[in-house]
Amino acid sequence: MYDQFFSNINQKQLIKPEQKVLLAISGGIDSMVLLHLFERSEFEYGIAHCNFRLRGDESDGDEAFVHEQVEQHGTAAHFETFDTKEYAALKGISIEMAARELRYGFFERIRKEYEYDCIVTAHHQDDLIETFFLNLSRKTGIRGLTGIKEKKGKLIRPLLFASREDIEKYAAENYISYREDSTNNEVVYQRNFLRHKILPLFSELNPAFKKNFIASVDNLKAAYDVYEDAIGNEIHNVLSEEKEQSVISIPVLQNSQHPKTVLLEILSGYGFNAGTVDSVFQSLETHSGKQFFSKTHRLVKDRDALFIQEHTDAEDRVYYIEEDDMELFAPFDISIERLNAKGFSIIKEANTACVDLEKVQFPLLMRKWKQGDYFQPLGMTGFKKVSDFFIDRKMPLHEKENTWLLCSGKNIVWIMGQRLDNRFKVTPSTKQVLKIEIG
Repeated sequence: MYDQFFSNINQKQLIKPEQKVLLAISGGIDSMVLLHLFERSEFEYGIAHCNFRLRGDESDGDEAFVHEQVEQHGTAAHFETFDTKEYAALKGISIEMAARELRYGFFERIRKEYEYDCIVTAHHQDDLIETFFLNLSRKTGIRGLTGIKEKKGKLIRPLLFASREDIEKYAAENYISYREDSTNNEVVYQRNFLRHKILPLFSELNPAFKKNFIASVDNLKAAYDVYEDAIGNEIHNVLSEEKEQSVISIPVLQNSQHPKTVLLEILSGYGFNAGTVDSVFQSLETHSGKQFFSKTHRLVKDRDALFIQEHTDAEDRVYYIEEDDMELFAPFDISIERLNAKGFSIIKEANTACVDLEKVQFPLLMRKWKQGDYFQPLGMTGFKKVSDFFIDRKMPLHEKENTWLLCSGKNIVWIMGQRLDNRFKVTPSTKQVLKIEIG
């Protein structure tokens, strides 16, 4: 694996010999193998470690372990501790997204401050396969099926050629110490469910599954290069820039050979997911004024054009969940499932709401809470002001300011992440359950 690792770097020119690299080291087996490989190299490198304070003593143990490892070799090291939950609350995003923003923000800050040329992570072949299936389940275009790229800007992933088995074998042969993340075995997480439940079945079906899969992804990447050249010409005809906004000409878009594909490629660059793009495309023949939101941008449909503007945190935004939506990425990551109520067990987790599908009206909407809002808390027959509910829970100001409501018409269905409304609960007479989960 050592020879293949550096051959891969050199052949694809991922890292040049004179470059100084920053290694993202968590303490897990993947990153410790990455560190060991660089210890055997001629590259100048340093390491960066994030403590997200999400696993208590385990997180602190990871940090102490990495400290100990790098001290043995005199490696330049950069450590940072984050209050990830507070950051997620302040930004109104999921814990996973908060950790990602903090992680890569820290890496980039260290890269610039200490003049590293690139950031290197330990993503490997299994991560690529898992990402493919996650993207496929979320509805994606051809770009989403090309997987993780080995080089993207300043970010390098030189281990994508290696499988998890390769990494485990190398770690055992070289007596590499590492920390085990206890959450890796919890199948409740989407990626872990794929890893432990779904992908092993493909390997049972065909022992050469992983090898063939990677070859197929390479074919997709080659096809995407051809596709990108062709679609780029159509995008050039459709999209223009005016002042501080991007403008898509609806007549030109509709006259293109592949209007929906062109629209998907344009809007994905502004953070709109495939489900929202479908809704935008369907709105082209409707009246003006409808708005759509991604995490970073607002799209407004006019008679002959779609206007895309970067939105600010100060905007009073409303987000819609249409009846056929399966996933949204704004105002945070949300997954939506429709389940048969027969044999269903209520999931008692703060970030999950299970409601009677027949009791809600689509589109559902999400908005920030306002003074005067009231609801019927789960288990109660009377109504309560949302503001009084916050007082009872002794919620700090920043949590109140970042609380979102899920509503059906004028009625609150769920104080998201906090409390369900009793009127929408699942009962013995429920036929279908709508499960909504914050990422």
